[in-house]
Amino acid sequence: MSDFLATNNPCGQNLLQLVATGNAIIAELLRLADFIPPLFKVLNIRDAGKYADIIFDFSYFSKQEYYDDLINNRADLQDLDDEFRENNLTLLTRFYQAFESVQKYGIEFNRYIEDLTNGTYLQQTVESVIANEAGKQLMTEAVYLFGVMLIILDLKYDGAARERMIVSYFRYSGKRNALDSNIDEVGKLLARNDGFSLQPYKRPVGYPENYFRRIGFREDVIGIIIGRLRSDDIYNQKKAYTELEHQTAAYATQASMLYVLLYFYPDVLHNKQAVMREIVDKHFADNWVINLYMGMTVNLIDAWEPYKAAKAALNNTLDIQAVKSRMYFYRA
Repeated sequence: MSDFLATNNPCGQNLLQLVATGNAIIAELLRLADFIPPLFKVLNIRDAGKYADIIFDFSYFSKQEYYDDLINNRADLQDLDDEFRENNLTLLTRFYQAFESVQKYGIEFNRYIEDLTNGTYLQQTVESVIANEAGKQLMTEAVYLFGVMLIILDLKYDGAARERMIVSYFRYSGKRNALDSNIDEVGKLLARNDGFSLQPYKRPVGYPENYFRRIGFREDVIGIIIGRLRSDDIYNQKKAYTELEHQTAAYATQASMLYVLLYFYPDVLHNKQAVMREIVDKHFADNWVINLYMGMTVNLIDAWEPYKAAKAALNNTLDIQAVKSRMYFYRA
């Protein structure tokens, strides 16, 4: 472990830095979520009152010249636009930088995997990193943290609000023609998920796996990481939880990570019944409501309802006698 994280080992240091960055990005996303301007969160843009004609979602990009001319040809809208820019640009810049950081994080992870594959790190491969005790922890955390970012963005930031903030930043920041701007890539990653809604809750077919797929993580790499989670106790918690009844408590941390990683490799959830049975028996045998991240919880019965293999594996643990036995165990 010490060799992999040695200061003169760029392979370990770069992965460690990536994970540290991921935690910082999540902290910023959670912090900013309480400061989304209400005008961006309205269900119908007409409810934005006098600002309705200067706030746009991504439909703006298909009629950019039309909307710009509309504002430029009306003095009242120009004044309103200038006022809105002055009052909100600083906050919009911070939001956009957070959104951009999510996209850059995903790109950096892909680049790290590419460097491992191409031999940039001498004597290191994806397999050798995951075989290392620190390496498998950090590799798992790197993917997990990106998944958590995407989940937070949908749970804390309405899709329409994200689009409106990105468009407003684009219009006000002067980045329209900047050569180093990657606003297109940020927009593609964070565009609203059609059909997804929190109020009322609606989950479209293929959500969230299609959302997770936008960044293009390699499924073969995700599969290797999932395989390591299936076979290993990556945080060595079994030493502290020696009783069989405490197995799911011992694996609770990596179970949350495994839940997220499976959305990057949804074929397992849909079709790999034997694999899902093994995963559920080890990690979720009596742990059906999991802590996803810092108090964010997930009910697996609901979350895995659309997935044939995952649902079947979970149902095996939900037998009425098994549930009763767990109830009596905890009552005792």
